[in-house]
Amino acid sequence: MALDYKYDTQLLIEGNGLDEDNIRAHFTSNFDGDCLLVVRDENLIKVHYHTNEPWQVLKYCASWGEVFDIVIENMAKQAQTM
Repeated sequence: MALDYKYDTQLLIEGNGLDEDNIRAHFTSNFDGDCLLVVRDENLIKVHYHTNEPWQVLKYCASWGEVFDIVIENMAKQAQTM
């Protein structure tokens, strides 16, 4: 099975003034990928995204605040081991 986007990228952003709608819009307009999830509570946003360029996701998210709990998994490698 070939994957269009091989990196499952997940992270949390902590900061003030976080705007999930702007973040979601930026992803859909500027990044190639799928399975986007952007969920917010008072001071955190969780981002989940499948992409081939996770470093672009990290760079953009860091512009919003502190980025932590970063998980980047190569789904193509995982599929090979099954």
